[in-house]
Amino acid sequence: MSKWFLEPGHTSAEFCARHMMVTYVRGHFKNVHGKLVFDEKDPASATVEATIDARALWSGEPDRDAHLRSADFLDVERHPEIRFRGRVAQRVGALDYKVKGELTIRGVTRPAVLDVHYLGRWATPWWEGGVDKGPKIRAGFVAKTTINRHDFGVSWNSQLELGGAVVGDEVQITIDAEAILDES
Repeated sequence: MSKWFLEPGHTSAEFCARHMMVTYVRGHFKNVHGKLVFDEKDPASATVEATIDARALWSGEPDRDAHLRSADFLDVERHPEIRFRGRVAQRVGALDYKVKGELTIRGVTRPAVLDVHYLGRWATPWWEGGVDKGPKIRAGFVAKTTINRHDFGVSWNSQLELGGAVVGDEVQITIDAEAILDES
């Protein structure tokens, strides 16, 4: 089995939640770290661990970002990281897998299933200090899941005058991962 690490500069997580009953708000996290044990000849035995720096949340609106980081939502002062640990549970297509694991948000751990699509691998340049020290082998993955935020204690909300809520219960999560073969 090959060992890989998630390249934090090119791996990101996005969340998407219903807002004011009429639209969706998206936010992003960079600085995603992790490791992957993956072999193209035996992808069903892959495992993954990922850590997201919750303090690095960005939605494009500073006041909203501050509120999402607060104790009303992610409570990043007490829970600065979001974590996922899992393993391939099922192959569902030529390049598609179900990865079952545990997702931790706000210190609450619940089972989660990621739908993962393997984008392939390629030998690419590797730049350090302006010098190409490559090639390095990179592989790409897109993982998606939907959670109910209340399952993780993220329950702040406000009712609208005419009915409905400010924030929807379901949160869609997408992770765009770029993994680099660890040749050490």
